[in-house]
Amino acid sequence: MKTFLAYAASAVAEIVGCFAFWSWLRLGRSSLWVIPGLLSLALFAFFLTLVDTSFAGRTYAAYGGIYIVASLFWLWSIEGVRPDRWDVAGAAMCILGAAVIPSGTT
Repeated sequence: MKTFLAYAASAVAEIVGCFAFWSWLRLGRSSLWVIPGLLSLALFAFFLTLVDTSFAGRTYAAYGGIYIVASLFWLWSIEGVRPDRWDVAGAAMCILGAAVIPSGTT
């Protein structure tokens, strides 16, 4: 459960941080959006350190599936675009793949 919470917190922090930059560069928001974006991206990195694995690469790889699903929730809840069947199918495949990775942890 702790691992899932760390991944979920990482995903939210990463998406918020990246969206701050997106808002500044693509939506014409103030450059002040960069400040919370950087803080959020620092939190993202910190949360990933809370995952108990021996190798950072496996942590990042397994996190990728969580990030993809969280991104689709962001798409739907914040941007108002409902994921289509291809989004859902792709996310399901990623979660299945990501679930296999931690089993290789030694």
